[in-house]
Amino acid sequence: MFNGKNQGVFIMKYRTLGKYITEYSQKNKRNIEYPVYSVTNRNGFCTEYFNKDVSSKDKSTYKIVPHGYFAYNPSRINVGSIDWQNCEENVIVSPLYVVFKCSDDLNQDYLKYFLKSKDGQQMIERKVSGSVRNNLKFSALASFEFNIGTLNEQKIIVSKLKIIEKAIENEKKQIELYDELIKCKFIEMFGDPISNPYGWKIVTFNDCLENIENGKSFVCASEARIDNKPAILKLSAVTYGIYKPEENKAIINEEDFIESAEVHKSDLLFTRKNTPELVGMAAYVESTPIKLMMPDLLFRLNTKNNCNKIFLWKLINNDLYRSRIESAANGSAKSMSNISKERLGKLQFPLPSIELQNQFADFVRTVDKSKVEAQKRVDLYEELLNKKMSEYFMD
Repeated sequence: MFNGKNQGVFIMKYRTLGKYITEYSQKNKRNIEYPVYSVTNRNGFCTEYFNKDVSSKDKSTYKIVPHGYFAYNPSRINVGSIDWQNCEENVIVSPLYVVFKCSDDLNQDYLKYFLKSKDGQQMIERKVSGSVRNNLKFSALASFEFNIGTLNEQKIIVSKLKIIEKAIENEKKQIELYDELIKCKFIEMFGDPISNPYGWKIVTFNDCLENIENGKSFVCASEARIDNKPAILKLSAVTYGIYKPEENKAIINEEDFIESAEVHKSDLLFTRKNTPELVGMAAYVESTPIKLMMPDLLFRLNTKNNCNKIFLWKLINNDLYRSRIESAANGSAKSMSNISKERLGKLQFPLPSIELQNQFADFVRTVDKSKVEAQKRVDLYEELLNKKMSEYFMD
């Protein structure tokens, strides 16, 4: 039973999910040119992960997903890659996917929220633990138990969860706008870093760096740190240009922590090795609340007095300058790429006066304060969303 404020009393009952879902394994035997989709944890049903080669392949073994039906990759559902198809009348997905439909007594969004809730994800983790490649079969999914009321009650709950989710989306869009504002300000103040329309002096990274420090190769646990013990950063802590200290792994022996590789406030970290499209990204350390160490996949860039770290951070990640960063990388398009100290040091860029760089850095700090406040609101809304989902689905 759920006591819903301003909505009366919901009579919720535990039911087995198998009572409401049926597997659907219709293949595209006639090789009809249905659009090919995949399902990701971030975007749900989407097409951007396929290149032009897919259109020429035989897709007769692909599975059809009619409008309103669910699909998931059984080896990726543990990271939330499941959704119901609300894009077209029919699409097709990889033969590896599991496809199923809901009965008329189960709202698709209600089920989706349940499976993405903390409790739903814990059930998935328990079912896939120890199985081959974390594979969740349909029969295992059908055995899940969850709280469910009438279809009307489900719709009321979904509408309330969507209000919170919309608030989260709005705050995230605001954060994206702040990022765009900083990019626009960079171009306004300094111009295109390749064509250099303002005629700034051309320098190399070696001209602006005191040194480039290596991270350390290290044996660590697969899980994140526990308590207040030191840890080593994962590559993902820097990959997308924003420092994420929560992306870390525990160090097995605390006494093995290497002080010279410790991350400090105001460090500028650089991904020397990554996939070709993500190699050579930088992240500025505004603060680091826990004791962390750099892995050997990262460099620390220590600037001279003629170069502001925040300016250099935004230059490295600037879309217009990315081609030059990527040109310094070794490695094929299908493998990990690597940027050496020597090749990075020889890269050229326009260097404005330090006074102008400092003005830009002040602007970035001001905007980042607004971003921090927006992120705090995101965190609060997400906490509320998780709390409400637990109340609805498991209490």
